[in-house]
Amino acid sequence: MKNLIPVIGLEVHIELNTATKMFCRCRAYHFGEKPNTNVCPVCLGLPGALPSANKKAIWDTIKFGLALNSQISSFSKFDRKHYFYPDLPKGYQISQYDLPFCTKGTFTLKNGKVINIRRIHLEEDTGKLIHKTVDGKKVSLVDYNRSGVPLMEMVTEPDFTDPSDVDEFLKEIQLIVKYLGISDADMEKGSMRLEANISLKEEDQGLPDYKIELKNINSFRFLSKALQAEIVRQKQILETGSKPVQETRGYDEVKNTTFSQRTKEEAQDYRYMPEPDIPPITINEKVVLRIKNKLPDLPNQKRKIFKKLNLSEHYIETLVSDKNRALYFDEAINIAKDHNISAKEIASVMVNQNMDLKYPEPAGLIKKLLEIQKADYASQKEVKGAVNVVLKQNTKAVDDYKNGKTQVVGFLIGQIQKELKGKGEVKLVQEILRKKLEE
Repeated sequence: MKNLIPVIGLEVHIELNTATKMFCRCRAYHFGEKPNTNVCPVCLGLPGALPSANKKAIWDTIKFGLALNSQISSFSKFDRKHYFYPDLPKGYQISQYDLPFCTKGTFTLKNGKVINIRRIHLEEDTGKLIHKTVDGKKVSLVDYNRSGVPLMEMVTEPDFTDPSDVDEFLKEIQLIVKYLGISDADMEKGSMRLEANISLKEEDQGLPDYKIELKNINSFRFLSKALQAEIVRQKQILETGSKPVQETRGYDEVKNTTFSQRTKEEAQDYRYMPEPDIPPITINEKVVLRIKNKLPDLPNQKRKIFKKLNLSEHYIETLVSDKNRALYFDEAINIAKDHNISAKEIASVMVNQNMDLKYPEPAGLIKKLLEIQKADYASQKEVKGAVNVVLKQNTKAVDDYKNGKTQVVGFLIGQIQKELKGKGEVKLVQEILRKKLEE
């Protein structure tokens, strides 16, 4: 058999952090809340209750679509997606089918490859099943607090061929969402959930006639491992001349294998129909333009700005990886212009000494830097002494460095600066530390 290439598409669900739910006025925040306290006839699916669409959730979805270069639909609507499950009280989910808010977006990976976004649509989240033992019996309980929370779904085209590209894409999507301020995208809380469709094909063939859905994956690392495990499993099946059964599979992180959950549904199984209780939605071009003009600098724009300040890639990625840190740095360099302190000096302190959020405001950081400038730097003898102390206290970090994990240098420099109470001249500290590590 010829070389087999993975064909991977993604479905990413992101809970929006609106104050209220998608189709009612109940409080949307549900994590850690007492079960079934943020509910009403609408999100419980009681007969006669009428939904009303959350305008902010729609605008946030458009904002996300614009961040990914999507086309925004001038006319859209909600649909009923029918299926029965205990955590779906109505027996259907209000979602979008043929007229989503956003279509045809794009995202460019670091290697230059373009990932096409098929659609971004808006729907309501389901309730949550809780499995536990009560009086020696295993029972399943339902908490409807999450039912009706605005849930944005992004679907990519099957453009991925490497799990490492999937990992890069998803981490950047999480970062973009946080920069936009529309979700905390916290995977531990379930506000960002991942699914992948994967199949294998020969190099000169078109799309395969089957696909496997990997569902309910709760971390980037587990999704990457699940994809790798599924690639191995499908290769073994195809090499025997058989074809993998189209189905939904989960991932067992203990065994590092995927397992069958159910046969995969098709669109017709859901019996989509227009939601009769919510009128179609017309989206004005002026509104879209107004949203677009208010978009903040996104992670990639920040990278370009920080690169012009002659910062190293390590500094740039550390600063960009947290929205609050990036904003703090922006404000700090603006204040520093009047004090002859360079952006590189600020970045060095923020990254190496983890002082970015230690002070109540960026002005506090600049004040500290000015104090350091006025103080005498530690002598070369004092630096050597501090290096020796830190290396003795952090033998694991030293071993990690010798095993190729050079990123621990930043951590060690920070510890040395603490030992020197901020009086270590960074270049001298780096020079002595590296010489000591190479001995």
